[in-house]
Amino acid sequence: MPQMAPISWLVLFLMFILTLIMFSMMNYYTMLPNSPKISTKSGMMTPNMNWKW
Repeated sequence: MPQMAPISWLVLFLMFILTLIMFSMMNYYTMLPNSPKISTKSGMMTPNMNWKW
């Protein structure tokens, strides 16, 4: 039985790489980051700055 031709290995490698890239891009772009909720009037949350020293 003859061995697989090198062009077939190249096609399989390219299909694997393209599938991996497409899968990674789909996973990256389907995640939505959680936007922080701003509840103060100034637009930024400032911590309490009462130092005791």
